[in-house]
Amino acid sequence: MFKHIKNDLPASIVVFFVALPLCLGIALASGAPLFSGIISGVIGGIVVGALSGSKIGVSGPAAGLAAIVLTAIGTLGGYENFLVAVVLGGIIQLIFGLLKAGVIGYYFPSSVIKGMLTGIGIIIILKQIPHFFGYDVEPEGADSFIESSGENTFSAIFNIFEHITTGSLVIGVIGFLCILFWDNILAKKAKFFTVIQGPLVAVVLGILYFIFTKSNDVFGITETHLVSVPIPNDIASFLGQFSFPNFSAITNIDVWITAFTIALVASLETLLSVEASDKIDPDKNVTPTNRELIAQGTGNVVSGLIGGLPITQVIVRSSANIQSGGKTKLSVILHGVLLLISVILIPKLLNKIPLSVLAAILLIVGYKLAKPTVFKQMYTLGWKQFVPFMVTVLGIVFTNLLVGISLGLVVGIVVILLKSYQNSHFLHMEDKSNGVHKIKITLAEEVTFFNKGAILKELDCLPENSQLEINVLKTRYLDNDIIEILEDFIFKAKEKNIEIELVSEKGAFKNPASFIGFFANKRKHKAA
Repeated sequence: MFKHIKNDLPASIVVFFVALPLCLGIALASGAPLFSGIISGVIGGIVVGALSGSKIGVSGPAAGLAAIVLTAIGTLGGYENFLVAVVLGGIIQLIFGLLKAGVIGYYFPSSVIKGMLTGIGIIIILKQIPHFFGYDVEPEGADSFIESSGENTFSAIFNIFEHITTGSLVIGVIGFLCILFWDNILAKKAKFFTVIQGPLVAVVLGILYFIFTKSNDVFGITETHLVSVPIPNDIASFLGQFSFPNFSAITNIDVWITAFTIALVASLETLLSVEASDKIDPDKNVTPTNRELIAQGTGNVVSGLIGGLPITQVIVRSSANIQSGGKTKLSVILHGVLLLISVILIPKLLNKIPLSVLAAILLIVGYKLAKPTVFKQMYTLGWKQFVPFMVTVLGIVFTNLLVGISLGLVVGIVVILLKSYQNSHFLHMEDKSNGVHKIKITLAEEVTFFNKGAILKELDCLPENSQLEINVLKTRYLDNDIIEILEDFIFKAKEKNIEIELVSEKGAFKNPASFIGFFANKRKHKAA
């Protein structure tokens, strides 16, 4: 694990700076104590990072669960009651992993996964623009189109001109240019500039800027535009930030409903993030999904027991890890360690970091996920890839992550059904000199009930007094629905004076009795 520490240590620092505001922002958006976001970030890094089979996936609190958490805390009568649901949700995830439910992750269409990555990239950019200009009315980490402030993603951007904070904008631009210059020029000059990365330098400049301008009325930055980590006065007050579940609420049916909701949504987000992070991983590692569910379940149990938010693997942090050169799970674990140490030892220093500098880091992360070339690549693949991709992207931008992915999956499934409908058979028609139509239908390797409509339509359109050859030489699977259609057509063919020949691996048959026998054997073979 320490083989690539020269890559993993710098990457962990970048992921730490990306994760810190997101942990706090998601906790704020969830109506939970701010420290609960830090707890789940630490557990996601250290516990889940250690147990996961992923080398580059980073876990922590997820924006997709914020609305569920906010509603559940009110419904269940308090945060301590909600923590019971988090623990139970983790146990359910453990069961999912043991039952090997992680296989579901392998069935998400590639176009939807790419759409998710691009959509998240766009939403990061759109959501960070106000923070870059010093308009910090919406918590960091929000992903919903309709914001808690009553605005939406685009109205918040239009309103930044009335709320520009000069100091935030100045240091945001400086940090943004610093990262670009560092990554695109200095990093190519010497190895030193890859070990000490641009985002770290930008954050240091941000802290120095705040210190030297805090007394300036124009260029100074107020506390509302800085990171806000809870500052304990002593060990007792630090330990007092932990909350513990009220297990007397375990008999409440609403607690169990919330637990199943958390388990299902967190598992789905995790599996999607696993697929997405594996896709952009330059080393093309493959994450074992069942082990990932077990790791996530364990993390949620631990997080719930000590007052943390629900945890999932998160693509924003994972992509930041990959873009920063992370190679092994050491970078993931170290980012969790940095979160823990920093909130204990240097919370006052963290609270000097301008949010606009962190927004600059996230803007670059977002751009790398949503480069314009991605749209061109997907378009060249044809509409069957481009349509689900665009539906996912637009769904994420104009609703939220889960709704956008769901819309993309629905469209992806429709496209698959349409392709299946079209590719069930090949029809070839030729006219003989005596005017008799000879039609050849060659069935595909696998023909299921999805193909029922297409084949039925072709058979019904056959002209009277024709000859039909049904070729099943390459067919390995013939669904019972299709067999029933063919059996029914055998009798209908007599009325239309259609002569049928069935060509199979056992020879050619021309009489109905042989057809029925062949189909009967197919049914027995499937049953066996």
